[in-house]
Amino acid sequence: MPGTSEPGGVWARIPVTLRAVLSGTAMVIVAANVWPPLLFKLGMPLAACAEILFLACFVFWASGGGPPRRLRVLRRDRFRVRAITGKEWLWGIAAAVAFAATIHAAIVVLFRMVPYPTAIFHRGYDFSFIPARSMQWAACIVSALSAAICEETGFRGTMQQPIELRHGPTIGILISSAMFTLVHLNKSWAMIGMVPIVFGAGLLLGALAHASGTLIFGIIGHTVMDIGLFAYWWTQIVGTFAERPISESGMDQAFGIECAALGLLLAATLISIARLRKLRVLA
Repeated sequence: MPGTSEPGGVWARIPVTLRAVLSGTAMVIVAANVWPPLLFKLGMPLAACAEILFLACFVFWASGGGPPRRLRVLRRDRFRVRAITGKEWLWGIAAAVAFAATIHAAIVVLFRMVPYPTAIFHRGYDFSFIPARSMQWAACIVSALSAAICEETGFRGTMQQPIELRHGPTIGILISSAMFTLVHLNKSWAMIGMVPIVFGAGLLLGALAHASGTLIFGIIGHTVMDIGLFAYWWTQIVGTFAERPISESGMDQAFGIECAALGLLLAATLISIARLRKLRVLA
């Protein structure tokens, strides 16, 4: 069918899964690395304007616009373009917000069990060269939006979607989550305790993309999560985590509340994802 074929030649002879991993990873690495040089070369707010323009063009192309024409339908399918009902928007937003809160709750619980390495988390995320606090916040928001759009398009779209079609959603989600984790292992904050949290985030985002049939809710949830990560855990422009680990404070009431909150938020995320899946099946 015209417009749906993969590129031919040697590329077509590579197994689908390997093609998906290579193309998805390349898309993430190339697209996500436009923002840092813009920020350091142009400064705020010009860099933010340039990045938003780039992201708009990137989404237009990834969702099926622009050349090459024969791959437009393929790109549209990879981006999971579909109509979304009002009920799906309701449950999708719920899933996105609950997901973001779950990841932050998991980090809180982690750093109640081990000391929070403030300097390590701050390394590479120093926004002090941006003089105005409002511009620091803007940089955090654009950084989060950039990571969310590029990573969801690459991992949950270009990579996961074709693997789902060939091997089923479980394999697709596991592979995209493993690659999502692997790409983040070079970060200064990627200590051993953070690895299962990153992998878990990948699983939830992969499940959300498959259940909803769209990348929109994953992009929203990823953006909300990353705004908090950039502003609080990494750049620390709104303060830093100061709670003591339970090895020092003991099993206090706060730790019990934090663990309960993590469980409830995770349950809310999974219920919302399941509801989205049901709505999609009934549509």
